[in-house]
Amino acid sequence: MLDFFSVVLGLIFGSFTNVLVFRLPQKQSVVFRPSYCPQCQKSILWKDKIPVLSYLFLGGKCRFCRNPIVSRYFWIEILGGLFFWLAFLHTGWNALLWFRIWPMLVLFLAITFIDLEHRIIPDELNWVGWILGMGTSWMIPGGWLPCFLGSVLGFCVFYALAWVYFVVRNQSGLGGGDIKLLAMIGTFLGPEGVFVTIVLSSLLGSVVGMGYALVRKEQHWTQTALPFGPFLIVGALSYYFFGESLWLKWMMPN
Repeated sequence: MLDFFSVVLGLIFGSFTNVLVFRLPQKQSVVFRPSYCPQCQKSILWKDKIPVLSYLFLGGKCRFCRNPIVSRYFWIEILGGLFFWLAFLHTGWNALLWFRIWPMLVLFLAITFIDLEHRIIPDELNWVGWILGMGTSWMIPGGWLPCFLGSVLGFCVFYALAWVYFVVRNQSGLGGGDIKLLAMIGTFLGPEGVFVTIVLSSLLGSVVGMGYALVRKEQHWTQTALPFGPFLIVGALSYYFFGESLWLKWMMPN
């Protein structure tokens, strides 16, 4: 039953994540206006708000105007259900899961898809995540100190890299949103998590950047502009789910 409940709750919060992804970049309220169709502006009926099932039942189209519903809505809900369930298996059924891990996953999903679609990371999400990470730090071993150190390390490392890149190439290489995102990730994962996140996201970003450049037949893959936030999120999730084994393998390979 707890597995089922975790999946259902993840689907529901996946639906809320869709609201964040659509409305935050447009500076719309995520609370006061009911869900509506972006094409015809009509309010969505309650029976069309059931995660995943409503999308399938409607054939991926609005009930009123029959315009296609962006498939992102479907996939975010699926990912929400999957991540909530995996987090339950990893963390257990406790306050840490409810008040720290599940909200973290909602923020990570929202940031990923906003950055992919709009090439921005809203400050609201980074600040909410930072406050949440620090505010629930008492739930983890070591308390607030590793969370604070992880936040400072994440901010300073990326700020320094961005400054060096700008000095050398006279152009921005990392956005302010990426710097704040890594600081926020540090409040959840601590210094070790920041280190693993940087390494994994850099490796993954390099591989994807080279592949993307080859597909587009660009001569210099280092000049390929890709949003880096999603790579940071993948690195952070990798540390969360497999962090202990990854950290021990790097620090004590033998």
